[in-house]
Amino acid sequence: MHITVPSKLSGMRLDAALAALFPDHSRNRLKGWLDEGKILLDGAVMPAKTKVYGGEDIVTDLPEAEIETTAVAEDIPIDVIFEDEQIIIINKPPGLVVHPGAGNRDGTLLNALLHHAPEVANVVRAGIVHRLDKDTSGVMMVAKTAKAQTNLVRQLQSRSASREYLALVHGTLRRPGTVENMLGRHPKERTKMAALVFGGKPAITHFKPREDFGGPALLGRHYTLVECKLETGRTHQIRVHMSGLRHPIVGDATYGKRGDTMFDRQALHAWRLTVKHPSTGKPVQFIAPLPNDMKMMLKTLRAERDNRSVDDDFDDDDFDDSGNEFIYVRD
Repeated sequence: MHITVPSKLSGMRLDAALAALFPDHSRNRLKGWLDEGKILLDGAVMPAKTKVYGGEDIVTDLPEAEIETTAVAEDIPIDVIFEDEQIIIINKPPGLVVHPGAGNRDGTLLNALLHHAPEVANVVRAGIVHRLDKDTSGVMMVAKTAKAQTNLVRQLQSRSASREYLALVHGTLRRPGTVENMLGRHPKERTKMAALVFGGKPAITHFKPREDFGGPALLGRHYTLVECKLETGRTHQIRVHMSGLRHPIVGDATYGKRGDTMFDRQALHAWRLTVKHPSTGKPVQFIAPLPNDMKMMLKTLRAERDNRSVDDDFDDDDFDDSGNEFIYVRD
């Protein structure tokens, strides 16, 4: 394939120009092909930072994207919130691994997606755009086409997509705030992430308290239901940030309080996702209701706090600000 760089891209870095010329491929994928010598600028392999000025000749033979050929489709039920020809929005249950890995070769969300929508086998990572930890529940988006996947990934990279979580944390958190630092692999415990002075990637979490659980009926125990909004999406980001604030997530065996047996997983739920639909460009919002285990825990805490029976009637607040609609388009 021969393409002449148009003058409107003059002054751009080569990698940025490639992203504009090949919108169906992610910038990372294009840079990888550039580094591998599969994309030539005026007949030569050039670094990504090279400036283009218009008129240059790009020669490329882009390889097919690596697709999922080893994973096996499995009939695993998934809770689909919304689906069309471009995307699938699911409510992931706790305990479900997202992608096959060491010790989890099958029984994953990816295996379930290959059964539910066989066409995702032709998309990198079976269309999975972002991940949730095994024991984190909530809303996830999956692309059914390579073009939709690239679009959604770029929204995440540009921070135009909004992801909001609900977490029950230890202690009383009274004021909203923001945690901003660099996160990377823990220097000694390689299965953990940590805030680093040197290295790592920028990580930003905005948080605000939504409900307080404390008082005499809880015998000195205090908890806060917190809303967390991600500006970046690093591995274990919310869990590390809340632990760093000395308000670790209830039930978090990795970053939480020692001996915490109140909940059998981290009490973290991906609650709301807002993106631009890859086909229409219109903002759409998706809500994943709280799973039953978190609902019951909050109901129990409210009963203890208010000195009422757990069987009494309570307003069942799923924090569904969209009027109990799972999807809506904003003007």
